[in-house]
Amino acid sequence: MLKPETRAVHGSTCRDTAFNSVIMPLYPSSTFAFERIGVHKGFDYTRSGNPTRRALEETIAGLEGGSACVCTGTGMAAVAGVLHLLKPGDHVITGHDIYGGCYRLMHDVFAKYGIHFTFLDMTDLSCVEDALTDSTALIWIETPSNPLLRIVDVQAVTTLARSRGILTALDNTFMSPYFQQPFDLGVDIIVHSTTKYINGHSDVVVGAIVTKDLQWDERVAFITNACGLTESPWDAWLVLRGIRSLPQRMRTHAAVAQEVANYLNQHPKVLRTHYPGLPEHPQHELAKKQMSGFGGMVTFELEANQAQLDIFFGKLQLFSLAESLGGVESLIEAPWYMSHVSMSEEARATAGIKPGTIRVSVGLEHADDLIQDIENGLAAL
Repeated sequence: MLKPETRAVHGSTCRDTAFNSVIMPLYPSSTFAFERIGVHKGFDYTRSGNPTRRALEETIAGLEGGSACVCTGTGMAAVAGVLHLLKPGDHVITGHDIYGGCYRLMHDVFAKYGIHFTFLDMTDLSCVEDALTDSTALIWIETPSNPLLRIVDVQAVTTLARSRGILTALDNTFMSPYFQQPFDLGVDIIVHSTTKYINGHSDVVVGAIVTKDLQWDERVAFITNACGLTESPWDAWLVLRGIRSLPQRMRTHAAVAQEVANYLNQHPKVLRTHYPGLPEHPQHELAKKQMSGFGGMVTFELEANQAQLDIFFGKLQLFSLAESLGGVESLIEAPWYMSHVSMSEEARATAGIKPGTIRVSVGLEHADDLIQDIENGLAAL
């Protein structure tokens, strides 16, 4: 069994047999010629399949330990692809503190088509169990959660779901395959916004759905093709470039994030710091059990209104005030006003998101420089 570092570089069986290129070539062709009716060289139309995208799909599936992967045009297209497995009348259980775009898609789009959603605290298994109904068809897991980095006991949830014949899907964006292996914890389907850590360079918007069972392999492939959700060859080529350094980047992200979290955790102006690597985190022991690293996301809370946040953000030189995450550069944002604004104020408050909540995507800069940058911002308050 190859190690993740090796799989990230050599994960695909697709090779250039024409010129022996050491990287996967880009095949931008929209269509492929048939040799005769019903006979081609494995590809007919890029929406259905493309050699460059196939190389990326094989690499991601290998890193996750899956049997198949479909790469999609965006992370939200991947979420939509999984939700299209459902039918009217089905019930979905998920967290109340998931990514705002997922909440919007579920609450404001798919709910109108007769699919019912329950948003709750998934760190409490009894809440999940109490919410089950005869029509529950899917449990959607996001761990660590976005933005408060709560940790769901994945194995406990999947054991419960499997005993009832319920499908489970897990958004593994924050951890990447390097730090978390959801299939080992009993998950049926893994979803990524590969825009984030898997690509790692903030220059493409893409997603992935990974499966490990023939029925879901085939069903996901059918839905994503039928709905036109698949990723372009150029985007796939960019992610193939980024994924080669995934293990090394994830180790650095986590190491720097730990130092930033330690600093924030002792700062007198910071009310609370959320990071699974802190012993004070309520699910710290669980995180150590089901993850091999704590990731590059840190969230903290200030007693600050929007005007005060603008002062804080305005003093920062190394952090860009921007949504998204997982790139080599550090980003910072206020979920109440930015990434989670599509949720109602009531939903944000229920999830524990506050106007003074700040989410940080820690990049690959030196920890000392990032800490000094935050110190400059906090000193202005």
